[in-house]
Amino acid sequence: MTVRFALLGAGRIGKVHARAVGSNPDAKLVAVADAFEKAATELATAYGAEVRSIDAIEKSKDIDAVVICTPTDTHADLIERFAKAGKAIFCEKPIDLNVKRVEKCLAVVEKAKATLMVGFNRRFDPHFAAVRKAIDDGAIGTVEMVTITSRDPGAPPIDYIKRSGGIFRDMTIHDFDMARFLLGEEPVAVSAHASVLVDKKIGEAGDFDSVSVILETASGKQAVISNSRRATYGYDQRIEVHGSKGMIAAENQRPVSIELANEKGYTRPPLHDFFMTRYLDAYAIEIASFIAAATSGKKAAPSGADGLVALKLADAALKSATTGKTVRLDTVR
Repeated sequence: MTVRFALLGAGRIGKVHARAVGSNPDAKLVAVADAFEKAATELATAYGAEVRSIDAIEKSKDIDAVVICTPTDTHADLIERFAKAGKAIFCEKPIDLNVKRVEKCLAVVEKAKATLMVGFNRRFDPHFAAVRKAIDDGAIGTVEMVTITSRDPGAPPIDYIKRSGGIFRDMTIHDFDMARFLLGEEPVAVSAHASVLVDKKIGEAGDFDSVSVILETASGKQAVISNSRRATYGYDQRIEVHGSKGMIAAENQRPVSIELANEKGYTRPPLHDFFMTRYLDAYAIEIASFIAAATSGKKAAPSGADGLVALKLADAALKSATTGKTVRLDTVR
């Protein structure tokens, strides 16, 4: 069965998902919608699709699924609309910046019995997935500590910062999901520290650019997350999991994995420059997983509930960073 897609949002992440849909033999990109007609037309033309309005896509009988890549404040409304319209839904994170709004949205999805997948693409990265498999196979025994390093090459524009919901909801939220994916046990408490070290304008916009977080589970397992909006050496993406019998790690990836040795020493090519290339395989595997869920009727993962927990962890981290106190997740409302 070929799943017929509509893409809502033809910006940077929309282009990434269009490529993933377009390269999948079980998918066809039928329509593209965007507030900017030129962007929609260019992307639709590249994949042999049509430009349609969101209203038209909602009513289209030749659309089975939608990929939501529009601004965050539109996500929950669009999820509800397309759940009621009987479409399978893939939505970029987060569902919304407000926990209560997310809960209301998920109730609509549940009532409509719709398929909803949230875009935590890093679960599908082959390297990170191999770490999870090694854990499942018992290679390192019982997981005890997880260390996640995630640093962007540079900060996004200030206009983006102002509407992003803050670094915890925009950037660290990926790492919260990855921590849950690797710990195998739900965090119950969050301790966070945050600073403005990269650009004072980020602080003036009410956000941070350098944060450290510790997640704790009921049994005492810990996940330590390090985030920065600046990494002069490239897109820094590493994980390490320590267990009772050993350790497993996924190192940074490069476009070309070679090492040169000469009289000057050992050198390797630079890291990927951002998420569009670093996680190219992950996006393709993610869409394939969504298609499998949409065609089988099985629950998609990461689910809307996963998105809700990650948002609660982000809210807890922000509260901890601003109060200087550890925050228990069950106090986040």
